Amino acid sequence: MRLKENAQKWLQRALGDSIARILLKNSNLTKIQLETLLIDVLAENYADKPLNYDEKGRLRLTKTAVSRGSFNRTLNQAKRNVTESIYTILLLGYLGLTQTTSLTPYLEASNKLQTYTSAYNALSDGKEDAAEQLRVITMVREELVSMLEQLANPKGSMDT
Repeated sequence: MRLKENAQKWLQRALGDSIARILLKNSNLTKIQLETLLIDVLAENYADKPLNYDEKGRLRLTKTAVSRGSFNRTLNQAKRNVTESIYTILLLGYLGLTQTTSLTPYLEASNKLQTYTSAYNALSDGKEDAAEQLRVITMVREELVSMLEQLANPKGSMDT
């Protein structure tokens, strides 16, 4: 029972994060697919024992558990969407399109995400001055949210 409570709290935090919401909204994953993918990763990396699909299905944020088949279908859809996204990026790189200026804002957003993650990890490690790290995290987060919202606007897409 403790695993379920901890997993669901973590999922609610992760899925409720403003940056994650913007990224999810503009990804090719549904919220349920992302939740299912996160549960699968959590179960593999943080559970004391391997969990079967029935047990993983009970970790979902829905009020009732989902069936093993439903969980498995959603997980496979999520994995397929992630794979297709990666192949899209590889294709763009292969054709030289990742070097075009129209993708520069996305690369900058990726770098900003890395900066944000590094600052957040440094804060949680306690290796840096907490007040300064919080200031940096807040500043980078605000810039990141603004940047991602601008990129989500069709005027910021590759079509321009």
